[in-house]
Amino acid sequence: MDWIEIIVKTTYEAKEAVTNILHEAMVSGIVIEDPNDIINLLKDEQERWDYLDEDLIQDYYDGVVIKGYFENNKDSVEKVDYVKEQINMLPRYDLDIGMTEIEVQNIEDRDWNSEWKKSFKPFRLGDRVVIKPSWEDYIPTEGDIVIEIDPGSAFGTGSHETTSICIEQLEKHVTIGEKVLDIGTGSGILGILASKLGASQVLGIDKDDDSIRVAKENARINGCFNMDVQKGNLLENIDFSADIVVSNITADIIIKMISDLHSVMGENSIFIGSGILSKKMDMVEEALIGNGFEIIEKTFKGEWAGFSARLV
Repeated sequence: MDWIEIIVKTTYEAKEAVTNILHEAMVSGIVIEDPNDIINLLKDEQERWDYLDEDLIQDYYDGVVIKGYFENNKDSVEKVDYVKEQINMLPRYDLDIGMTEIEVQNIEDRDWNSEWKKSFKPFRLGDRVVIKPSWEDYIPTEGDIVIEIDPGSAFGTGSHETTSICIEQLEKHVTIGEKVLDIGTGSGILGILASKLGASQVLGIDKDDDSIRVAKENARINGCFNMDVQKGNLLENIDFSADIVVSNITADIIIKMISDLHSVMGENSIFIGSGILSKKMDMVEEALIGNGFEIIEKTFKGEWAGFSARLV
């Protein structure tokens, strides 16, 4: 079916009243875009956000944008008129609606899951790795390591610079028979590569149920039956002895986790990490050295950084 989107640009003071009017009109969904949410994050939780860009709030509408959605049917015109009428009456209740604008547009119904799949094609990473969506055909050439991925709602198609960094490091360091631990496995792509490179045992850890489900299915699709995926929070209650630990998360989480790595790693084992903004790489390196690691290699791609380090 097609949908009607009603967009209300109004003041902060009128935010709750407009939202209530949309609920009374029986909309199927509401989206509230409030730049104060971003501003508060920047002020109160800045250290927790590696990916938050202050440019997000520049040139943003000076107020609140509220969007409501309902089916485009015989009642649509009546609902739109009701919403407009009720909003225009708000000043009677001493609510400042300022220069409130109301826009209405039709939205064609689409299978959005299929839409993004159109742009996800097989691509090459590192020396030998080819990432292939499960719905695409690919004829491998000699030496290719083909990883078939259906990311679903989990993070990790392999296209991001940080995933690429980890893939290149795994190619260099995984040897046949080693045991590999993937912390924050997402879609399972790094654990699957470790298995295909000859690891004897792979354990993926993630705290998100969707990621666990997707990673397990991707491991099955790729025939990686030596890969297990478990629910967990970083290294808490992990009973595993790893030759290689890989983690593509964020700088702050990696720094927090480094002191606990001794519980799953032994002498000469390798830690591979990324998800790190380049400007935070020095902090990560300091934490690694302070916990008995030596840096083997640092890699920079755009604004992102990654590393491999050995526990000595």
